[in-house]
Amino acid sequence: MEGVTAVPSPRPEPAGPSRTGRTSLAAALLSGALGAAVALLATRQQWSEGVATVVSGGAFPLTATGSDVTGVPAALAVVGLAALVAVFAVRRAGRLAVAAVLALSGAGTVAAALLGASDSAALDEKAARASGDASATVGALSHTAWPYVAAVGGLLLLVAGLLALRFGRLWPAMSGRYERGGAPRPRRAAAPADPDRPEELWKALDRGEDPTGA
Repeated sequence: MEGVTAVPSPRPEPAGPSRTGRTSLAAALLSGALGAAVALLATRQQWSEGVATVVSGGAFPLTATGSDVTGVPAALAVVGLAALVAVFAVRRAGRLAVAAVLALSGAGTVAAALLGASDSAALDEKAARASGDASATVGALSHTAWPYVAAVGGLLLLVAGLLALRFGRLWPAMSGRYERGGAPRPRRAAAPADPDRPEELWKALDRGEDPTGA
């Protein structure tokens, strides 16, 4: 047939970057939020236990929670959670800086939790207070697995930070999402002028109009 030309169909835009951005964003949010929650939960659990002996010869058990041993994991988990939220409020260099804070918070949580896994200072301090002897120590010392759970939480925070460093440039920002919509903002209509106001009467006279006319 004459007059018929083949028109090539437009090729779809490659969805690789956008799909990667969405996937990495979801992974970072899940990893960061879960990591902070796990670290905070673990610091409230029992990390170690032992037996203190008083001067009279009696012995009684002592326990120490993660917050007794060290407050660093809980503090860094809160910092990491705040950084996870703040990473969407900034762009470019600011986003890289906040992502670095998130990653460092995770790494610090891991280090502090692992150091506290074998710590006995908290129980020794409790034994000294209980016995009235500053040199008293705790015996039959044992540790639970909760410090390692806190370390896992820190590792998840670290993963979220690394994802933000690697793919954060593909993520949306709060300012771009909520201040720049797809459609232009409707302009507020100006309030109608009141013809009885004195300034409106003068304006009408300047224009050569009769403000008293119908």
